[in-house]
Amino acid sequence: MNTVTERETAAAAGATESAKALEIAGLQAWYGESHILHGVDLSVGRGEVVTLLGRNGAGRTTTLRAIMGLTGRRTGSIRIGGRETIQMPTYRIAHCGVGYCPEERGIFSSLSCEENLLLPPHIGAKGEKRAKLAEGMSLDEIYAMFPNLAERRNSQGTRLSGGEQQMLAVARILRTGANLLLLDEISEGLAPVIVQTLARMILTLKARGYTIVMVEQNFRFAAPLADRFYVMEHGRIVEHFGTAELEGKMPVLHDLLGV
Repeated sequence: MNTVTERETAAAAGATESAKALEIAGLQAWYGESHILHGVDLSVGRGEVVTLLGRNGAGRTTTLRAIMGLTGRRTGSIRIGGRETIQMPTYRIAHCGVGYCPEERGIFSSLSCEENLLLPPHIGAKGEKRAKLAEGMSLDEIYAMFPNLAERRNSQGTRLSGGEQQMLAVARILRTGANLLLLDEISEGLAPVIVQTLARMILTLKARGYTIVMVEQNFRFAAPLADRFYVMEHGRIVEHFGTAELEGKMPVLHDLLGV
């Protein structure tokens, strides 16, 4: 009997490990009476970088917030690592190994840079075979990736530049052990040198096995980084293509996004 149970447990673990990092089917979401998402379908493989493109108000940020359970009512299916999460509260979704970096960053202004990094709890998904990711990054690893933060480790959050605050916001979720990262407009309003640093960060994280879903208005920033693209309009996915198709899709993107 024990042998059968062990085999079943191993099979279940293997199925979870082989599942997509994120699968969304028929997702509908509301803010109060406002119906924002109208049947969103998308999937993200483990280790992929996927970008959600679209004009302001298309539903991209709401999609990230719906994944985290931060909208009002949600229907449909959201599977993280093969596990259905549509009925879960936000704290349980985070413990599935999801890290969300919102556009507003949410830095604790009264704490130093390093105190902000030490504050987040560990939420890495239990049973994750890629144990190194589930442990989260050490301070030394964070400071090696973001030398600016090492220099400003004792500075209060309010004294950091916009670019340094964005680095800190991303670094903070890397400390938690999350392996599925949801990044909302991380390049917005930043100097080109900071944007380049963030681009290198994404390539480094991808090489380490992280899965990343980005909402981006800056097409030039997102294009070289993503494996696949979804284009949203009026709360729906209207285009989906891979990097190899990007050149041929430029006329369509010009019409939809003005790029």
